[in-house]
Amino acid sequence: GLRYSILKQASDGRAAEVDPDRVFQSGDRIRLSIEANDTAHLYIVQRGSSGNWSLLFPSPEISGGENLIERGKHYEIPAGHWFAFDEQPGTEKLFVVLSRGPQPDLEKMIYALREGETKPSKTLLAENTRSIDDAVVGRIRSQVAARDLIFEKVGENIGDQKEKAVYVVNKSGGSGSSVIADVSLNHK
Repeated sequence: GLRYSILKQASDGRAAEVDPDRVFQSGDRIRLSIEANDTAHLYIVQRGSSGNWSLLFPSPEISGGENLIERGKHYEIPAGHWFAFDEQPGTEKLFVVLSRGPQPDLEKMIYALREGETKPSKTLLAENTRSIDDAVVGRIRSQVAARDLIFEKVGENIGDQKEKAVYVVNKSGGSGSSVIADVSLNHK
């Protein structure tokens, strides 16, 4: 299972969870907050205005580029930085994959840094800036049948704070199971 939320930078510099369906304004600064209920491999790719997908996580700033994340640990992407919406309105797309094992299609594409290299260090994996083809994202999306996933958006009070997050769970729970989430960030 995966819990994700969008953190928006407030005027005082602190981060606050906002509704994932919020329409952002040019200049707004955000981060993605991720937590898994089991140790798993995390991949996050972003679709830019060019239509190409690029790798956001693993990142060299988090655990030295390792994409095996720990159960119950909170991760913010990008670590120590913010994404800022520019003046161009539109929709940014994030594709989040959490899997118990490495995703061969994504790993192959990411590891293809130089011809003939099959598995460089995790740091090189995280520093790869090559674009990822739509077909790779589509193939991974099709590997997890929609009927196996449960999505639940919450907006409940927890103590003095209101939680604004999305939970995605793969109810099959097998050793090779994955969770995928498409995140759309709309801005004017």
